[in-house]
Amino acid sequence: MSETTATETETATHGVLLTDVAADKVRSLLEQEGRDDLRLRVAVQPGGCSGLIYQLYFDERILDGDATKDYDGVEVVVDRMSVPYLEGATIDFADTIEKQGFTIDNPNAGSACACGGSFS
Repeated sequence: MSETTATETETATHGVLLTDVAADKVRSLLEQEGRDDLRLRVAVQPGGCSGLIYQLYFDERILDGDATKDYDGVEVVVDRMSVPYLEGATIDFADTIEKQGFTIDNPNAGSACACGGSFS
């Protein structure tokens, strides 16, 4: 049993990068919620006009097959099916007149819709 657990732990990482600015924003949001048991979950789901959409939300669960990575106290979780789609992706946070919110720069996205809400 412990061998299986050790193997799962070794392989349960992902290639998503969370910038320092994004990590600070996540920390701030978690402090506002008054919760220390939540992590940032990033997923790719079918939908949108280009075929796939991103989902970012706080989750208290760790599911079987999840890949995790810690960024100075901010845990980012990616489900097993989303890992290949998000490999090398960078999550940032922008707070300007033109743009506010989390952004995902994904080298795996071949094309995106005009509104930027989905990709393929």
